[in-house]
Amino acid sequence: MVDAFIELGLFAAKTAIIIASILFVLVTFFALLAKAKEKIKSRLVINHLNKHYQETAEQIYAETLPKKAFKRYLKSIRRAEKARNVVDDQKKTVFVLNFHGDVRASAVSHLSEEITAILTVAKPQDEVLLRLESAGGVVHGYGLAAAQLMRLRAKKIPLTIAIDKVAASGGYMMACVADKIIAAPFAIIGSIGVVVQFPNFHRYLQDKNIDFEQHTAGEFKRTITLFGENTEAGRQKLQQEIEDIHQLFKTLIADHRKDIDIQKVATGEYWMGQQALDLKLVDTLETSDDYLLTKSQDTDLYEVYYEIRKPFLARLTGSANSFLREKFSQLLKLPT
Repeated sequence: MVDAFIELGLFAAKTAIIIASILFVLVTFFALLAKAKEKIKSRLVINHLNKHYQETAEQIYAETLPKKAFKRYLKSIRRAEKARNVVDDQKKTVFVLNFHGDVRASAVSHLSEEITAILTVAKPQDEVLLRLESAGGVVHGYGLAAAQLMRLRAKKIPLTIAIDKVAASGGYMMACVADKIIAAPFAIIGSIGVVVQFPNFHRYLQDKNIDFEQHTAGEFKRTITLFGENTEAGRQKLQQEIEDIHQLFKTLIADHRKDIDIQKVATGEYWMGQQALDLKLVDTLETSDDYLLTKSQDTDLYEVYYEIRKPFLARLTGSANSFLREKFSQLLKLPT
């Protein structure tokens, strides 16, 4: 009897796997069809942070103040809003950007759009605050990100970078171009160096009697290879290239952080906020939250970010794909 139930359960599981597989194929097909027919939409999103702070304060005061006192508070807020709505060309605005960096610095495409938008409206008295979080990555990606920030400097728009968690290696390459750098006390700063690493399978292939051929034109078209036998000349050339990149990195920092002892900090080490302040890698110790809250007292704060929205059908099929993959994985874990 027990064996019959087990057989029945296994039959049901196998049937469910087949059905799930068919559904997976159908959903994938319709997802590809949707991508072919619908265009990905993008837009610039702008949030008025002062309004967010005000709404938060209203929520707290509504619960803590007597009714009459709360009404007086609301009246004072309305008067302040009317005064704020008066056009003042000299009034300062802070544009708030966010950069969460991965190894490829893929967020640089969004950063480019955001900076372009700001440059169309920013006045000399305005400011850009970039909340930066990155442990670094590829040189060309973070070099481009730093170049995007230099566009603000070229237009004389003050740039402040806030580091709450980490700005290391390529992250600090971006940060160093700012007019001012603020960092949380335990933020990780530095790692000013360059690293290249990968395995070499030459001896393994040799042991398996597998030949590897590589043909190049140019003495140093390929210095180090994954599968071929690396030479000392190739290693020396790669080391020279790494040193050249490191020197460019140090020059960039020295050009923008005049008081820094570049030889002391460009060792590949990293430091916490207070140590980074002592080494002049940052200017003040402060979280981005405190900085913005203080600015909100007399400055308009606008968070700006570029959003790419997939078409509804693509989002729907993507969710269905995730659901089916999860169920499929669960079915595969059933006992056989």
